[in-house]
Amino acid sequence: MSTPTQSSPASASDMKLFWACFIALVATSFVFGVRANTIGELQNSFNLSESQKGDINGAGMWPFALSIIFFSLIIDKIGYKIVAIFAVLCHLVSLVLTLRASGFESFYWSTLLVAVANGTVESFINPVVATVFNKEKSKWLNILHAGWPAGLALGALFCALLPDTKLFFNAVWQFRFALCFIPVIAYGILILARQFPVNERVAAGVSYRDMLSEVGAIGFFIIGTLAYFAVMQMLGQAASLTSSLIVGALIGIAAGLYTRSLGNWLFLLVLIIIGPLATTELGTDGWMPELLKLSGPDFPNFATWIFVYVSVIMTILRFYAGPIVHRFSPIGLLVISASIAIVGLLFLSKSTGWAILAASTIYAFGKTFLWSTTLGLTSEQFPKGGALTLNGVSAVGVLFLGVLGSPYIGYQQDLDMQKRLSNPEHTALYSQIKGQDTPGIFGSAPTLDQEKIKALPAPQLQQLEVVQAASKRNVFTTIALLPTFMLLCYLGMFLYFRSKGGYKPVELS
Repeated sequence: MSTPTQSSPASASDMKLFWACFIALVATSFVFGVRANTIGELQNSFNLSESQKGDINGAGMWPFALSIIFFSLIIDKIGYKIVAIFAVLCHLVSLVLTLRASGFESFYWSTLLVAVANGTVESFINPVVATVFNKEKSKWLNILHAGWPAGLALGALFCALLPDTKLFFNAVWQFRFALCFIPVIAYGILILARQFPVNERVAAGVSYRDMLSEVGAIGFFIIGTLAYFAVMQMLGQAASLTSSLIVGALIGIAAGLYTRSLGNWLFLLVLIIIGPLATTELGTDGWMPELLKLSGPDFPNFATWIFVYVSVIMTILRFYAGPIVHRFSPIGLLVISASIAIVGLLFLSKSTGWAILAASTIYAFGKTFLWSTTLGLTSEQFPKGGALTLNGVSAVGVLFLGVLGSPYIGYQQDLDMQKRLSNPEHTALYSQIKGQDTPGIFGSAPTLDQEKIKALPAPQLQQLEVVQAASKRNVFTTIALLPTFMLLCYLGMFLYFRSKGGYKPVELS
């Protein structure tokens, strides 16, 4: 696949550095894709409970966001190459530990280290590409982030095409995770030979305090609140919303006293938008196999193939983002993308059988440019924020998804199931399978007893699956509220830029 040309052709060394960053991102999402499609094998091999599966998925998420924040604060001090080498070493060690895992605890800690490596990669690739291509940031950040869906698709594809392969290993899951060494070693070799640039913020003489002031008291309050909640969950402690807000407020006050700034209001708006955006994209991807499994056609691994299909569409479109961004501007593209995403999600909520393929196509076109174009807009409008503003957006998105987004999707699904099963025609069935309510951040959630469901006779089980299929599809309607909120924000930003004479990147002298 050829790379779109830019108005000022990049040097050969710049392109080699770009491809090193690209393959590093492929490596991170490849691991995500493999784990998402191997969790069932792990459950059988380690006798995992549903709760333990959730803990493993959480371990693959929280450290990702926290390591982005940590390295964004120090990366300009220690240099990009040191951070890149640290990421390679973390990836190699974590994969060795993964292959040697013998149960839940050992696999949990190896997954946590993989997430640290993934977040470390994200912390250096974004500012590097924004610095190297500082005249076309949105275009090249979109192309860079074609590596994310490419890695997801490759990871899922290997799992689908080699469902029972355990070549050289004792278990299928070990073979799959061993494949992750391929992209890791590839980007490691490329990284070692490259010279990294000085960040444009540093080169322009923008101080560290001025970088922090772009985020300001309110930005650090948002980051601190979500980060504290995430850390407590990582440690297995129950963090209340009140305690998280208090810790976030203390961090925000300290940042405000140091920077004497509440934060750039436009950047704060981007921070508020990125949470719903992450849930619209990553949250929907994570739930999609579960939401579609009872509605698709009778085709092997249908949900996995839809996952691959959507990822391939995203990869291709992001590779050719340059002319699209140039035609509509980043903010115009975000307005269009959010609108299409709403239509795609509503279509998914009504689709069954092969119609899901058409709905997924529209959804893919809608979500493709949301994340990567947001990074482009951030790097173009807040260059004084350097690595911190650029990576802080990604971190807040991932933290919001884990703390609020994913739990909210599950909570709404539980409420919808209860409402449907409380219908007079299903009350007898509901009384047989109703479980104990479980506490959560959004309140007490109704549950179904999985052991009682397994004991249901075939006619009642079929009745339940019909209700579940309709309920799961309806979740897409709930998710569609998020890009609707995003669209309203984007329209406001569009009008703001228009009042200023149109969208123009901010350049540091």
